[in-house]
Amino acid sequence: MRVLVIGSGAREHAATWKFSKSKRISGLFVAPGNAGTDEIAKNIDIDVMNSQSVIDTVKANKINFVFIGPEIPLANGLADDLRKNGINCFGPGREAAQLESSKSFSKAFMKRNNIPTADYDEFSNKEDYTKFIQNLNKKVVVKKSGLAAGKGVLESEDKDEMLAFGLEALNNDKVVVEEFLEGFEVSIFVLSDGKNYKILQPCTDHKKAYDGDKGPNTGGMGAITPVPWVDSKLMQRIEEEAVIPTINGLNRDSLNYKGVIYIGLMISEEGPKVLEYNVRFGDPEAQIIFPTIESDFCNIMDAITEESLDDYNIRLSNKSAVCITVAAKGYPGSYTKDLKAEVHNLTEKEGYIFHASTYLKSDDIYTNGGRCFTAVSTGENTLDACENAYKVVKKVSFPGSWYRKDIARKFFK
Repeated sequence: MRVLVIGSGAREHAATWKFSKSKRISGLFVAPGNAGTDEIAKNIDIDVMNSQSVIDTVKANKINFVFIGPEIPLANGLADDLRKNGINCFGPGREAAQLESSKSFSKAFMKRNNIPTADYDEFSNKEDYTKFIQNLNKKVVVKKSGLAAGKGVLESEDKDEMLAFGLEALNNDKVVVEEFLEGFEVSIFVLSDGKNYKILQPCTDHKKAYDGDKGPNTGGMGAITPVPWVDSKLMQRIEEEAVIPTINGLNRDSLNYKGVIYIGLMISEEGPKVLEYNVRFGDPEAQIIFPTIESDFCNIMDAITEESLDDYNIRLSNKSAVCITVAAKGYPGSYTKDLKAEVHNLTEKEGYIFHASTYLKSDDIYTNGGRCFTAVSTGENTLDACENAYKVVKKVSFPGSWYRKDIARKFFK
């Protein structure tokens, strides 16, 4: 199989690594890729938002499968364009991608399919929004309806803060205001072949920037899998109340969803409630999911393409995995790029360092964003995996680099 991975982050580096382990790989390409993917595949510098450019690249390199990593090309309809040209790919079409690209669309989908979620109100004009906020007397969650790279959410009870956030968002988007739910968050990743589904191990990420879950939201500062607090009884409820109604709704709407559905859940006293959908693997969750999948990744992609996922047994490791994001000074605010990084070699027994935002210059590695690397390791349990990951994270550094010191700690206090 000759595979093209679309994207340039740590999720795509991890996916490229996973494909590289397949015995069936005869060609591996990444567009545009990063310094990490360059070590295990051929990077191709093209505009992935230009579907024709991607199609031309596929044909020129005799590629027969495309793995679409990020949400923006999916929202732009890349999967539709590839399939129209007879090219198999991983990722939903433009209509289904609205589950992530439009909070309005996703909340309506949940309501229509009786999927438990937070109560909400939707706004498209500033006058109605202002009046609503001024009459509030409780903490709520304000969300931009469109894509926001994981940072379009505000949890607050400060009216001035909510007004500033929402009014700015309403300049070019809709706004959804949800009730604030108490509990703990879990991420569920569901593979779908357009009819059938398979659930991967549950994850929990760490969205807040600083230790103790303090500070602003980020794209994700670390994650763990599986989640110690999620037992088989809770997983059964999640499947029955969130996963099955979601799959049935997609099938009922004839969306032919071939890819992964990321269901973000709050586990409240009342039970699981869906916070959001994403239409791709999470980042950093992908970096711990892929190392815990033991099955050949190409075979999984074939099962999705051929709509035979129901008959395919995905083998998952019994090990736990933890990852830690290494960020640039100032992230998630303004930060400096183009910093020379030192990345020391690791054995796979020790763990992995996936590049999130890097480039090569004269054989040296330089940073190119806010979240720059993900350090990953596994262990017999969460504590072992955590200790191993904190050994791995010391193998990468650059001027001003930092990371949270408490990833996974709350699970074994």
